[in-house]
Amino acid sequence: NWTHPIVIGRHAFGDQYRATDVKIESKGKLTMTFTPEGGGAPKTWDVFQFDSPGVAMGMYNLDNSIRGFAQSCFNYALDKGWPLYLSTKNTILKTYDGRFKDIFEEVYQKDFKAKFDAKKIVYEHRLIDDMVASALKWHGEFVWACKNYDGDVQSDTVAQGFGSLGLMTSVLVTPDGKTMEAEAAHGTVTRHFREHQKGKPTSTNPIASIFAWTRGLAFRGKLDNNPELIRFAETLEKVCVDVVESGKMTKDLAVCIYGNKVS
Repeated sequence: NWTHPIVIGRHAFGDQYRATDVKIESKGKLTMTFTPEGGGAPKTWDVFQFDSPGVAMGMYNLDNSIRGFAQSCFNYALDKGWPLYLSTKNTILKTYDGRFKDIFEEVYQKDFKAKFDAKKIVYEHRLIDDMVASALKWHGEFVWACKNYDGDVQSDTVAQGFGSLGLMTSVLVTPDGKTMEAEAAHGTVTRHFREHQKGKPTSTNPIASIFAWTRGLAFRGKLDNNPELIRFAETLEKVCVDVVESGKMTKDLAVCIYGNKVS
């Protein structure tokens, strides 16, 4: 059903990616303690009573980081003119994921509701499982705000759903919208380069690398009020799309159309 782009907003801070994970070697009680800076009584929570070896993990996030992520997502959705959806599992993680839901709602009501209404676009919180199902049904043209791990997974799902990681741009945006970094999401394609060094033929999709440059140039044009630069970036992107739609493409896309018989 995807006929238009989908933007995944990934909160690239905290959660599993800055977690402390440990191996539990024996029976015993696992507790979690917070010690206030500057004094005050520590708070301790019972996590689990282990009756055998296992594993455990402690993770965290910050209100200011979540708030900055929310502002970036709302600004991006406004710029695109697309609806914004935040996905969490707040029915299970009532406090942790609930904090994401509450901060997004606070930022929306305070700073963005009137702007969204003026553009006739919506913001909505959805459970992650419901959002995944909905995303598969919808045609695209929406911004999906995800926690760190969810964004890591769903961005690759969306990229492959459109045919290839070579079609996905990756853009890092600051909350105030004044600084951005664009890169090709697939990395350096080392495997292809090693094959090239051996003298073997390769078919590497350059589109994500081209779009990393065009997104950066278009942003520079926006900051400098340079419509000619913006037009150049948009034209280059359109030409890339037109070439693929005309039937000229790299192997990763050809396989999606013609199957694994492509050489």
